[in-house]
Amino acid sequence: MTVRRAAHEEVDADLRSASLMDADDVAGLLTELGYPCERSEALERISSIIDNDRQVLVVARLGGVVSGLIALDFMYYLPLGTYTCRVTALVVTPEAQGRGLGRQLLREAERRARAGGAARIELTSGSQRADAHAFYKACGYSDGTLRFIKRLGDA
Repeated sequence: MTVRRAAHEEVDADLRSASLMDADDVAGLLTELGYPCERSEALERISSIIDNDRQVLVVARLGGVVSGLIALDFMYYLPLGTYTCRVTALVVTPEAQGRGLGRQLLREAERRARAGGAARIELTSGSQRADAHAFYKACGYSDGTLRFIKRLGDA
């Protein structure tokens, strides 16, 4: 049985940029999010982010255990003539949910977005993730535009 703290009892997690040592944890968290990932794939993905100065991957540790992550992508947004920061992944382990870790990760993303010169921060969330939508709204995010996707397959 998982015991959850009241929403007002936020924990103070250790947040840091991910490194290659985090491959196992990143793979597990991405799998938890619904994107199955092996350690070798996580190593490649972390390397790609480390090598790109417009990408950020932050892991959160509670009690020495990696319990969440957030990934950011900074892009130039032509219509506004400035940079936008997009949250490309946010996940917290079921054991750590309800303890304020997601909010702490979003605050860190917002801090890094401002420091990186972004005028706004945005995220997308699958239409089936109703709990996540409620969470984002509670964190001050509003419904934005409708997103359309076309899978391109192998290039």
